[in-house]
Amino acid sequence: MDMLSRLIDLARLQASLDLRCLLSGAFDIDHAPLEAGVAPFHLVLDGACVIETTAGEQLELRAGDFMLFPRGAAHRVRDVKRSAGGMPVTLGHDGMLPVRRNDGHEPGEKFAHASGDTSVHPGVDLLCGRFVYAPGSPALLLNALPDPLHVSLGDAQTLDALQTMIALMRGEARRRQAGALAIVTALSHALFAMALRVHGERNANSAGMLALLTDSRLGASVQAMLDAPERAWTIAELGERAAMSRATYARRFTERAGVTVMDFLTQLRMAIASDLLLRTQRSAADIGEAVGYQSEAAFGKAFAQSVGVTPGRYRRRTQADDESDR
Repeated sequence: MDMLSRLIDLARLQASLDLRCLLSGAFDIDHAPLEAGVAPFHLVLDGACVIETTAGEQLELRAGDFMLFPRGAAHRVRDVKRSAGGMPVTLGHDGMLPVRRNDGHEPGEKFAHASGDTSVHPGVDLLCGRFVYAPGSPALLLNALPDPLHVSLGDAQTLDALQTMIALMRGEARRRQAGALAIVTALSHALFAMALRVHGERNANSAGMLALLTDSRLGASVQAMLDAPERAWTIAELGERAAMSRATYARRFTERAGVTVMDFLTQLRMAIASDLLLRTQRSAADIGEAVGYQSEAAFGKAFAQSVGVTPGRYRRRTQADDESDR
């Protein structure tokens, strides 16, 4: 499995859609902060809006733009002109999703232009949802993302696949045929992976986790760690995978990843161990060996230092949380 796919898999990412917003004129909608492990996202299907962050940023989103708040931060969605007032916002249902709109119409009605043209689009057609993931070590990728993550997916000729996906989501949301919700939810998951790929490619010179995904030489060494976390890797061996000397590799890795090679390897091992604790019934000793620890005691100590609890407590706590959500 490639590096990005594996990191997404470790996060146990689950996509869900909350609602669709069909808004015109003036609007100003607050989004409260969410708990750890919940990352809200917005995808602009048509039109434009502005998202204001708690840090005071005002980010304009247009058709094809995707924005994710990995740490569930509070934010506001406003019209492009930042107008005051506006019609009351109502919540209904269009047969697929709850629909928030402010034009006084029923959820299934089209926006009507003064000329009688019902094909006129609203100020913004916004799909809003969330990704729920396992917080802590398994969320190695999510923890490393910028907050917010803003990726424009509709403005480049090389992104035909992304534009096709967005067109599919728009069409399914509009027609609301049988299975539409399942299709749009699955496409949201695929959209996340493609957004990360595009963001990494466009910010290839930046530092952080995504920088490793786009660095072909460093990426080879990270892939080796993922493929064989049980191996007693040395910096020299990993440097060979990257076709670099030991010193050059160690320096370049720290510059690009923001952490040392061995710290990253430990984080990776703990993410894999957490995943095995949740998805399997293997013993802590067996899992520790699978991620490179020769004794259960050594694994338990490293896990507790990284995650904050022992492997056994982590497994019991997460299983209890899952049962309480049912």
